[in-house]
Amino acid sequence: MKNILITGGAGFIGTNVSRQLIKQGFNVTVFDNFSPQIHGDVRSLPADIMQHVELIVGDVTDKEAFYAALKNKHAVIHLAAETGTGQSMYDVSRYTLVNIQATAILCDYIINESNEIKTVIVASSRSIYGEGKYHCDVCGDVYPAGRTFATLQENFEVTCPKCKSSTLNVRATDEDSKIHPSSYYGITKQVQEQMVILAAKMKAINGFALRYQNVYGPGQSLNNPYTGILSIFSRLAIGNEDINIFEDGNESRDFVFINDVVNATVSCLRDDIKGQHILNVGTGLPVSVMEVATEIVSFFASSSKLKVSGAFREGDIRHNFSDLKKISQVMQFVPEWKFIDGLHAYLNWVKQQKLPEDTKDYEKSLAELEERGLLNG
Repeated sequence: MKNILITGGAGFIGTNVSRQLIKQGFNVTVFDNFSPQIHGDVRSLPADIMQHVELIVGDVTDKEAFYAALKNKHAVIHLAAETGTGQSMYDVSRYTLVNIQATAILCDYIINESNEIKTVIVASSRSIYGEGKYHCDVCGDVYPAGRTFATLQENFEVTCPKCKSSTLNVRATDEDSKIHPSSYYGITKQVQEQMVILAAKMKAINGFALRYQNVYGPGQSLNNPYTGILSIFSRLAIGNEDINIFEDGNESRDFVFINDVVNATVSCLRDDIKGQHILNVGTGLPVSVMEVATEIVSFFASSSKLKVSGAFREGDIRHNFSDLKKISQVMQFVPEWKFIDGLHAYLNWVKQQKLPEDTKDYEKSLAELEERGLLNG
């Protein structure tokens, strides 16, 4: 299994996966459309990768181009997707086209065309869970529904869906937890993984849906204002601009460093791992947004003020962090990077980059949400 196609391979995760595959002697083909939202004006791969891979500039929604890229491939790592949770709440057709229809083209090829594909890996997301797993002292383990504007105006925390208690303890979310995405992005990710896993079962090949948590690290896009609070907070801190903290700052996420994500992804190509698997990829530890912002401001010795505005967005969740027992059993995955170490590695990289001149793109993204009634505050 030597010929690997990476869709969205010019992106953050894709370039890092490419580097690892090149080291291991695989023949890598990158298929990417260099979306300006992610790549800005860049239309080429990093120099250290370009000379070692085949690059096909094309779009996964183009069936003819996608089929051509899939020819003679032994494995597919399907990373190409639109990724902005907030943006997905009003750009529904585009997210459906890129995330779902393109995956349908991939599955059509696997099922209907003569091919040599033995393994297919799709980038899923923790967003498919919506709110994560919680424990109620009265009702046991529960899975609260997504918060609404009405409930958010009263309380940021979720309530028990059974007894309505607001005293819940967040738990690590395992792969058997309830799936109830609270954004269109999450819905598209749920459909993507179900399609890929079913196609793999039908053809008796290896299939993996990797439910990535919040991936970060050097190389992350600094041009995309719709995703990544680390890049947004870093830009604001470097410019000594005030940082708007949504809700009360206690909302938490599982931030997983890019090196750990690469290791999990590449491990899916091992000869000793067979079958179809849906796996969380994270650290298993929650970090609050306030902790993130505080550390970034401190690192840059910034004069930025942290302003807890109480603003909130439609589709945002309160808490979610991953249970890693299953991925540990399937591929002996153990995350190696602590958040503080990974964050400092990322911030040292940011210092060396040419940043956008201002944060008007971020302000524009918030204005778009507010105009559509998806942002309060």
